[in-house]
Formats: sequence, C-alpha cells, structure tokens
Amino acid sequence: MTSTAELEMMPRSYLIDQYEHLISAPPPKGISTPLLCRLVAYEVQAARYGGLPLRTRNKLQAIASDQAVVPAGSSLRSGSRLVRDWNGVTHVVDVAKGGYRYQGRVYRSLSAIAREITGARWSGPRFFGLKGTS
Repeated sequence: MTSTAELEMMPRSYLIDQYEHLISAPPPKGISTPLLCRLVAYEVQAARYGGLPLRTRNKLQAIASDQAVVPAGSSLRSGSRLVRDWNGVTHVVDVAKGGYRYQGRVYRSLSAIAREITGARWSGPRFFGLKGTS
C-alpha cells in the first residue's frame, strides 16, 4: 500500500485488518469506510515517516479530554482560525492584523463576535476555548 487512492479501492474488511494491525485495537464501531481509509493511510504514513511531535500529541490529548487551556501569555497570530459550534451552527473566525474577521466583517474583539453569535455577553476568549472555565 503506497497511496490513499490504492486504499480506497480495498474492501472494508482489508481496511479493518490493516487498522487492527497498525493500532492493535479494533476500529471504533460505526466508523465510515472513507474515514477508516484515511485513518489507515495516516497510520501507514506515521509509521513510515514519523508521527506528530510529542508537544502536538499532548495538546490534542488535552483538547480531547476537554482540558485545553491556552496559556495567558500566548497570542493568536494573524492567519489563525478559530472554530466554534453553537446551537448546531459552525462559526469560523479568522485572526487578522488588528482584529478578527467574522462573516465578512472585522471586529476589534472576540467578545463582540461571541455576543453577535449568542446574543449574550460572553468573554470572547472563553467562548472560543482560549481560556479555562474556572
């Protein structure tokens, strides 16, 4: 197996066998075949070229366990993107020089965007998961 295209041609049973071989565990119940294909392709690539750096893996683990906190001293760089689901709608905010772009408008603060989305006063950094909830 050398490419995702080749994996996409394989039967689901083959992908499950490959997943179990690479992960040493069965795939999650109900996983779609296209997602299973992508996971196998990633694991093959990670085995061949190396996986994510430890720092990135730790950040992802913190996010997955809902313990992600961005340190207070950190700042968002221009070009960063924040994504938040609210009431079944995905909201995307792009960090721009001197502000935040949301739905074609530039805002000076994340709190203004959070207020626009929710209709209530929120801490913008907290709403977008940039600060802890304590």
